Amino acid sequence: MGKLIFITGGIRSGKSTRALELAMAQGTPVLFIATAHASDEEMVQRIAKHRAERPAGWRTAEATDGALEQYVAGEEEVALLDCLTLYVGRRLTEGTGGEQIAAEVSAGIDLLRREHQLCIAVSNEVGLGIIPDNRLAREFSEVLGRVNQVVASAADEVLMMVSGIPMKVK
Repeated sequence: MGKLIFITGGIRSGKSTRALELAMAQGTPVLFIATAHASDEEMVQRIAKHRAERPAGWRTAEATDGALEQYVAGEEEVALLDCLTLYVGRRLTEGTGGEQIAAEVSAGIDLLRREHQLCIAVSNEVGLGIIPDNRLAREFSEVLGRVNQVVASAADEVLMMVSGIPMKVK
């Protein structure tokens, strides 16, 4: 069973940068599981920027349709999942229920750990803000919070990024 590192934190806290650093430090090919969907021009540019940051030898699985589990298998020793926040948001807007999303993520994480020696999963921390004023935003916060707890519980190591600084939680 491979090691799982879970990296969480606020928006623009340095989560993805830290995940890339940890993956690159392994010196082996990486399976990068990308969950961003190019829904508008800003996201197209953001995705292009993230692609340019990754080494050319890495394989990318674009997890933009269906359940997570179908994207995690591979020969690579290292897998980096960036990020669960966008995955949860996409699945919710597709009409998938919160319990099913949590089960999908749990199954995906289990498979990641069986397939790869090191797994790095990234997600936004949603528990530090105010309670949202609309139903969809509240549901998103509830589901992502539950998913984060599932992944953190399974993780060997949990880092919380604060202003680019990793804080060891577990």
